[in-house]
Amino acid sequence: MSAHIWDGLLLALSGEALLYAGLGALLGTFVGVLPGLGPVATIALLLPVSFQMSPSGALILLAGIYYGAQYGSSTTAILINVPGEASGTVTAIEGHRLARTGRATEALAVAALSSLMAGLIAALILAVATPPLAAFALAIGPAETAAILLGGAILAVLISSEGTARAVMMLGLGGLIGLIGTAGGDGQPRFSFGLRELRDGIGFTPLVVGLFGFSELIALMTRRPEEQPAVPRRWWPGYAAIRGWEAPALRGSVIGSLVGLLPGATTLMASFLAYSAEKRLKRGGALAGVAAPEAANNAAAQTSFVMLFGLGLPANAATAVLVGAMMLNGLPPGPALFSHSPSLFWTFVGSLVVANFMLVVLNLPLVGIWARLVLVPPAILAPAIIVAAALGILASGGAPFDVLALMVFGLFGHACRRNGFPLMPMLMGYVIAPPFEDHLRRAITHARGDWTILLANPFLMTALALAMLVAVVKYRAGS
Repeated sequence: MSAHIWDGLLLALSGEALLYAGLGALLGTFVGVLPGLGPVATIALLLPVSFQMSPSGALILLAGIYYGAQYGSSTTAILINVPGEASGTVTAIEGHRLARTGRATEALAVAALSSLMAGLIAALILAVATPPLAAFALAIGPAETAAILLGGAILAVLISSEGTARAVMMLGLGGLIGLIGTAGGDGQPRFSFGLRELRDGIGFTPLVVGLFGFSELIALMTRRPEEQPAVPRRWWPGYAAIRGWEAPALRGSVIGSLVGLLPGATTLMASFLAYSAEKRLKRGGALAGVAAPEAANNAAAQTSFVMLFGLGLPANAATAVLVGAMMLNGLPPGPALFSHSPSLFWTFVGSLVVANFMLVVLNLPLVGIWARLVLVPPAILAPAIIVAAALGILASGGAPFDVLALMVFGLFGHACRRNGFPLMPMLMGYVIAPPFEDHLRRAITHARGDWTILLANPFLMTALALAMLVAVVKYRAGS
């Protein structure tokens, strides 16, 4: 085991890993600065490009975009009160207030340093918690694994901010789409409607690029350019000017790390909880209101990888896309990764630490460049990205049917956004349905076709009971 750890950490310092960590940090910051695009859409758009990389390089790059966007979001949130990511909304409350009083440099410095602290704490939690969780997952049977997948998916839907009924409906729709293709039991086409193109199922890339990338770009073209940001004249205020940020950032890191371990919990939830805690404590002033939520959203983003590597369970939309990316690149998500590529996990952990330091370099000295990116007209940016995404799908071996599916899911995703139907449960259902069916089929086979054995399974009953409890609490809170 120790040999795999050292091999993985040394690979994290290789030229390839450093290149992809830096590129992911750069693209993530770019995405976080641009309001509206989002890391999920960007990861989806770059899936075709990742096929040309090594599996480890693709994972490091795409994950870097996800947590890098949390860093970049604070720039526009503080300077012009327009966060690039939802979690930046909380940072903007105190951050933009500081910017209006001429203290933008202090707010930006605290945001970057708090994010760095949170990233390092999250990397430590990832390294310590994931291996025993994966070992536990490998020791349980198919019925227990199916229960964990089902319970995690339902819990993620129930604790989300969207309406429960709509979220459950989208979860079921995603599951049905994920089951399109050749059935695993008898090898017969299923839900294909006689179309040859559907015998192999709906491709992950056109679905996720359409739902999150294409639909987001359609909305982006309707937005107006943002106001001219007030760019700070210097990037480092001096440590004396920001003294006292450490304790709020530490508290925010702890809160965000715990929230990140929950399926369906968002970085916005982590930021809000950390900010609320600081307001109750009434310590540290406005800088604490920047440090705590900014640390929380970064910690939540990065500790969500514990569920991804430990159980193969996506904690949110971004990690659900990463599950698909891993499978497309030949990497099994979850505990099987430790036997398939035992050094890869530690390479990822090492790259996480390196990328967090790279992000500080990108988010402080280059703040002037990032601030001016919001002036790029969406009408120019969005069409170019759409064309590049379609060409990328074709270049990666996709068929014209995949481009058609991209457009259909893009229009469907845009309609869902406009009418308040959440897309994350649909993606989670699509990702979870095939492995859930496989484990459930194996469990029934082991039970010699006796379904009643499943009802006596403590894991399954606990998962369903927990989901029902959360549903009742949520219903009572909303009534």
